[in-house]
Order: sequence, then C-alpha cells, then structure tokens
Amino acid sequence: MTNRTAKQPKPDWIKIKLTTGEEYQEIKGMMRSKTLHTVCEEARCPNIYECWASRTATFMILGDICTRACRFCAVNTGLPTELDLQEPERVAEAAEGMQLKHCVVTSVARDDLKDGGASIFAGTVAAIRKRLPLCTIEVLIPDFLGGRESLAIVMDSKPDILNHNIETVERMSDRVRARAKYRRSLELLRRAKEMKPEIPTKSSIMLGVGEEWDEILQAMDDLRAVDCDILTLGQYLQPSPKHLNVEKYYPPEEFARLKEEGLKRGFSHVEAGPLVRSSYRAHEQVKSAAVAREARSLQQAE
Repeated sequence: MTNRTAKQPKPDWIKIKLTTGEEYQEIKGMMRSKTLHTVCEEARCPNIYECWASRTATFMILGDICTRACRFCAVNTGLPTELDLQEPERVAEAAEGMQLKHCVVTSVARDDLKDGGASIFAGTVAAIRKRLPLCTIEVLIPDFLGGRESLAIVMDSKPDILNHNIETVERMSDRVRARAKYRRSLELLRRAKEMKPEIPTKSSIMLGVGEEWDEILQAMDDLRAVDCDILTLGQYLQPSPKHLNVEKYYPPEEFARLKEEGLKRGFSHVEAGPLVRSSYRAHEQVKSAAVAREARSLQQAE
C-alpha cells in the first residue's frame, strides 16, 4: 500500500558525492566475478561511492531475496531459492583481494531456514579469519525470530562487533518493520552481551518516519539498558514511491545534538548525520569500542 502523506522536498544538505573511479569499478567488478551481493547496492546506500572508493564494502550473504517486506527497505522480497554453502569462502576471497582491514557481513532475513542463516554467518567469519587474521569483522544480523540457538552460533564465531538494528522507536516499529519486534530486538542485544560480554554490540536508528524527539532519547535509553556500546543515527530516505514517505528531514545540527545525547548516555561511539548508515565508517567504531573497553577494565581494576 502506497503511503499518501504529502512528500517532503529534499533539503540542500542531502547531497551524495558521486565517485566512480578506479577503486569503485574494481570493487564492483570483483563482486560480479564472485557472484556476491552487497547491501551497498541492494539497499541503495547513499554512501556507496565514498565507501567503495575507499575500498570498504558490506557483504550481503544468503542471497538477495528477503522473506520480510519492511516498509523502509529497498531489498527484494519473496521466497528465496538460494542457499550457497560455498558463499563464505567466496566472501573471504573477495575480502582478501580487497585487503580489507575491517569487514562487515550482513544478510537478508531468511525466516525460511531453521537457523535463519546463522551457520552461514559463522562460516563466513571463520573463512575471513583464515585468510585475513588481522582483519576485524562486524556482523549485522537479523533477529532470527528470537532464536537463542541461532544467536549463539553467531556469537561463538567471535565477531569483533555484533550489530543488530532496532531501526526506529518503539511506537513506530510495527508500522515500519515486518515481523520484527522492538522488544525482541532489545532482547537479542541483551542476550548477545550475556553470551559474550567482551564483544561490543551496536544498533542503528533511522530518523524521519514519524518519531518524536523524546522517543528517540527513550530508544537510546533502551539500548543502553541492554548495554549496547555503539549507536548510529541517519536520515531515512524513501527508496521508491511504494515505501514509507519521509515525514521529516533532520538538519545536521539536530544530528549533532543527538550525538551529544548518545555520548552523554555512555555509548562508546555515536555516528550521526543525514547520510549515516549502519556500516558507515565502521572501522572507526572498532577502535572506539576497544578504547572504551580498556577504560572500563582499568576502572574495575582500581
């Protein structure tokens, strides 16, 4: 169903730098040659040119068809037919070819699989570690319908960061997300910390779908209540007329205020801005989380 709310004109600060130079073309060619998908392309990320030019990419495993139809997301939905057990090795080969220092692995939701694809996530982490032992690895996972065993499979692979996005505030969650539940997402992040306290957790909120300012702050508090370490905040951009309309464009100064609010609440790293997406500058977040973890260890030792 098309949202018929009047569309907001894009403000001047929503600008995307188009850079399709040698690095961009090389990465695009590598992805095609190994038949890999990236969330950069499938979700129409506004930072694809900047990130690919700096040799950073987010791999999307488990195919390119999602079993859910979230009203904000541009990824294709339907009944997946693809399950490639060799995919982890191909991702690792591509990561090695790109000589990545930080690698992000995400996926479509695969509610048709018993473990939601958790074993393929774990296999991908292992394959990258084997080829690039110094590369830090972030996994951005779906909620696995709340399955504890699936989460444990991923956590046992010991990624450097466990990322799961709540996407929006609690009041808007059922309208924005398909099958995912706000409280279930928070419970996943809580369980991740319970299983592996040393692994930083991360989440993301997109703004502009109808949330109120106080609700954003409450979502921050909810994330900190489950000891989430890293937060990213970005502007929702409507990928097509059939998706949710943008209710508000937040100016850069409001993102700056929200970053201050997040840091004040104790997040080790907050990335906030109109074009920020979950994996934007992800390599910097690993360093911030490590510094914060060391500081906490020193405080506990005193």
